Amino acid sequence: MRKRSLTLLSDGNLFRRENTLYFENAQGRKPLAVEGIYDIYVYGHVNISSQALHFLAQKGIAVHFFNHYGHYDGSFYPREKLHSGNLVVAQAEHYLNREKRLTLAKLFVKGSALNMEKNLKRWKVADGFPNLLEELFEELERAKKITEVMNVEARIRGEYYARWDEHLPEGFKIVKRTRRPPGNEMNALISFLNSRLYATIVSELYNTQLAPTVSYLHEPGERRFSLALDLSEIFKPIIADRIATRLVKQGIIRREHFRGELNGVLLTKEGMRTILEHYNRELGKSVRHPGLKKNVTKQRLIRLEAYKLIKHLVGVKEYEPLVAWF
Repeated sequence: MRKRSLTLLSDGNLFRRENTLYFENAQGRKPLAVEGIYDIYVYGHVNISSQALHFLAQKGIAVHFFNHYGHYDGSFYPREKLHSGNLVVAQAEHYLNREKRLTLAKLFVKGSALNMEKNLKRWKVADGFPNLLEELFEELERAKKITEVMNVEARIRGEYYARWDEHLPEGFKIVKRTRRPPGNEMNALISFLNSRLYATIVSELYNTQLAPTVSYLHEPGERRFSLALDLSEIFKPIIADRIATRLVKQGIIRREHFRGELNGVLLTKEGMRTILEHYNRELGKSVRHPGLKKNVTKQRLIRLEAYKLIKHLVGVKEYEPLVAWF
């Protein structure tokens, strides 16, 4: 049985009875085939019994929680089943060694920037961006601190957003990137998709031997899986940004899918539902992998990126970030 992600948008109760998992809401009680669940995303007000959590932990199913506004809150991360002391030591070594950390941080920024360039060329608004990247990549190579790397990344992203705006329809311009709360509809859409992508990457990391809290571009923190933030830089342009653009350009997401709240703009439940349908469909699409010579889903590309990072950390093969060919 192929495992799939389960999204709970409505309020209800998730509980276990004998060896069956159930979700009960206003529409009734529904048994869930736990063997077919890859991970769970909770957007509604859901009460989860301790027996259900124990059952999910046994099955190695991560549960990600989002607040009322669709922003990521945290995850139930089952005890890790894939352990490698050697890899943890290698991860820490690459973080503690300044040159090794800088190398990886710069690669994440380069991969992200090249995927942004792919998007702008695809949307025919890349004027001047390739030349700008050449200059900023030279500055990136000279960077001696992570803060300098982050500064270059921020400038690249600012130029990218300005050009992306030229492709977006009126009423869905980014104007300026704002987050908590998002200042307009496009910012709300981007933030929602980025939150979901981050949680997706956390699930993929759980299914590898990588420690998700040791990162290189983003500073490791006590309350976040910062390695997922590093990898999300690669995938935000080619997954989240492309989905967001398609939804507004095709009129699938409209102004009525948003509501004003907290001095900002947030998605309605119907808006969330529509976006997640398209998000899951996009991750399930297959592309021909040039190295493996076979079709893989876009979600699988995230896991493969994690495997490439492992090879770099243990000295098998230098990491090269994914640059979209699709």
